[in-house]
Amino acid sequence: MTLRLYDTESRAVRDFEPLVPGHASVYLCGATVQGEPHIGHVRSGVAFDVLRRWLTAKGLDVAFVRNVTDIDDKILRKAAEAGRPWWEWASTYERAFNRAYDALGVLPPSVEPRATGHVTQMVELIQRLIDAGHAYAADGDVYFDVLSYPQYGALSGHRIDDVHQGESAGLGKRDPRDFTLWKAEKPGEPSWPTPWGRGRPGWHLECSAMAGFYLGSTFDIHCGGMDLVFPHHENETAQSRAAGDGFARYWLHNGWVTMGGEKMSKSLGNVLSIPNVLARVRPQELRYYLGSAHYRSMLEYSDDALAEAAAAYRGLESFVLKTRDRAGEVPVGTWTDAFADALDDDLGVPKALAEIHGRRSEGNKALDNGDLDEAVRIASQMRSMMGILGVDPLDEHWCTTTDTGSAALAALDVLVTTDLERRTTARAEKNWAVADEVRDRLAAAGIEVTDTPNGPEWSLKAGQ
Repeated sequence: MTLRLYDTESRAVRDFEPLVPGHASVYLCGATVQGEPHIGHVRSGVAFDVLRRWLTAKGLDVAFVRNVTDIDDKILRKAAEAGRPWWEWASTYERAFNRAYDALGVLPPSVEPRATGHVTQMVELIQRLIDAGHAYAADGDVYFDVLSYPQYGALSGHRIDDVHQGESAGLGKRDPRDFTLWKAEKPGEPSWPTPWGRGRPGWHLECSAMAGFYLGSTFDIHCGGMDLVFPHHENETAQSRAAGDGFARYWLHNGWVTMGGEKMSKSLGNVLSIPNVLARVRPQELRYYLGSAHYRSMLEYSDDALAEAAAAYRGLESFVLKTRDRAGEVPVGTWTDAFADALDDDLGVPKALAEIHGRRSEGNKALDNGDLDEAVRIASQMRSMMGILGVDPLDEHWCTTTDTGSAALAALDVLVTTDLERRTTARAEKNWAVADEVRDRLAAAGIEVTDTPNGPEWSLKAGQ
């Protein structure tokens, strides 16, 4: 393997060597299904879908687990406020997340376990921790003893004296830095029987139990947003390794989607829901935008940035579709060495996209010169590379929007071309009033006109 990935735990870019040759095991912290997903929620889904596609393209059999947190304080509170059963609330928004993932072309996981389906494994893990002296029961709650695990803080870099779990200190806690593995039953809340009394699992326990059950005691990669490094992932790795498991060998974390420099979140009121954004750009354009920055970088949202990304994608799409329309077929080809080098360098998507855009420029020159064979060769390369990024215009997932849109654009092209010919004639005759009138009418219809050495070209503005 030539792939190198930035590992949060070692704070270094490391060669990726799978635990089992020919196989890669990946766990992604999925949604806490408390409400409608926004673009910040699904960025990790897009980012690590590229990782999965690249691992598969390099010949690995990938087991990809993405969990659903369907029992949580926020879910219970919001369901109670709405007067709805907690399980109905969770199921409603689980479907909303899956619609969003599917709309953006995120491949379905190998398995998508729910926390509530794995209480048995959680109870077993708790018992192992108690037996090993790393956990204790108190008044129906069970806590992880942070000081019993000397390596605590290795993932996040937190000093033990600075640790604050962000949870209330239960009456039976020996140390405020200890975190909750199991929560004692409360009136009106769902609960399950355990040797320590009825209750429900803590958030951190859920992922450790599910990752171990599906991927084994040691697996390759654990992914998630950078906001999960502490306390969630720190607590996951502490409890799993304290129980004797190797757990994740690599930790990958994606950056936030921000607005005004702040993390996008419901509490800040700066949420852009997936349905609202998809009313302005197509799903493949939104996916292109969310995946265009390096996965570890912050992605500062703005309407202009979204529009620019959509226009950039349409430029790539336009060349592939034009080549297909002229040649009749554009098969999926092979990526370029520069593209592979970019992705092998910690999934360097910006450099990979630069390579794709460079190939598009060469492809357009080939079309202009009438070299259809070369245009097809380049378009085939682009399909391969864009497919790994999840945005191949001719992929079956996008065929409805692409083919329907292509037919509509073909009809629109006839009308727009007539107007552009009228504008060209008016400009030649220095009849600027008519030329401007044509331009303004097209602009009002959401059509952008670019004058090139080969004549005017038109495209739709983002959202049209």
